[in-house]
Amino acid sequence: MRVAITGSTGLIGSALTRSLLADGHGVVRLVRGRSAVASEDGAESAWWDPVGGEVQPGALDGVDAVVHLAGAGIGDRRWSAAYKAEIRRSRTAGTETIARACAEAAAPPRVLVSASATGYYGDTGDLVIEESAHAGDDFLADVCAAWEAAADPAREAGVRVVHPRTGLVVSAQGGAFGRLLPLFRFGLGGRLGSGKQYWPFISLTDHIAALRFAIAAEELSGPVNFTAPEPVTNRAATEALGRALHRPTLAAVPAFALRAAIGEFSTGITCSCRAVPSALLKAGFEFAHPTVDEALGSVLGTN
Repeated sequence: MRVAITGSTGLIGSALTRSLLADGHGVVRLVRGRSAVASEDGAESAWWDPVGGEVQPGALDGVDAVVHLAGAGIGDRRWSAAYKAEIRRSRTAGTETIARACAEAAAPPRVLVSASATGYYGDTGDLVIEESAHAGDDFLADVCAAWEAAADPAREAGVRVVHPRTGLVVSAQGGAFGRLLPLFRFGLGGRLGSGKQYWPFISLTDHIAALRFAIAAEELSGPVNFTAPEPVTNRAATEALGRALHRPTLAAVPAFALRAAIGEFSTGITCSCRAVPSALLKAGFEFAHPTVDEALGSVLGTN
């Protein structure tokens, strides 16, 4: 295959690029700006301008799939009004740019895998959440709904579109778990908020495997929960981290303290989403790390 990837230098994009290249597939990195930078690992590169709405002419002609992962980091900064606008704009404008390029390609890709997140559902408490659940009513839910809708130009052109609604990715290199691991290693870890909120998670290994599965599985389209089949509460995740690292987990950060420290973004940490991967399981995907202990073991080398 030849697969074009936006966000190829991020946690997920870089892992996907390595996985595809290792198996002999071609990768086209879509690099922001107006110049394509040469790659040292054998990947091709092409430019795109998400704000200006342009993709290098011919860049997507003949590629088998496009995986669109780019967007401003949700937790990279405190949520000012300006940064919230940037979070939304980076996702909707970038997705529309890629979707239109797919639709207008001389030989369109068979599939566009365009990222989304379990934030689509909002705070759903203890309810088990499948892909058919309605959108929530908070900021992240609104962003995710607009993000997915921005891929409509590709859908309308007959390109199969898959939206991975990703949970918390278990990795030492980044994401929520990557930020928590150093604290837990020093014995400073503990529950966040009440600890009763469900945290949908997925190991990085399973996420990359699921992306490649979504590219190949023609029966998959629309929203697909990229979460392990056994979601856990924050308290259970905390205890699992403590077990894996042989460290105490006595600390606790109440919700009001989280909000004081990081602002409105804290709602994404303290809200509950018990999402399950119904679409992936129905299509026959098999998880390497279905439990949080197995996911953490894959990161810490304890499996």
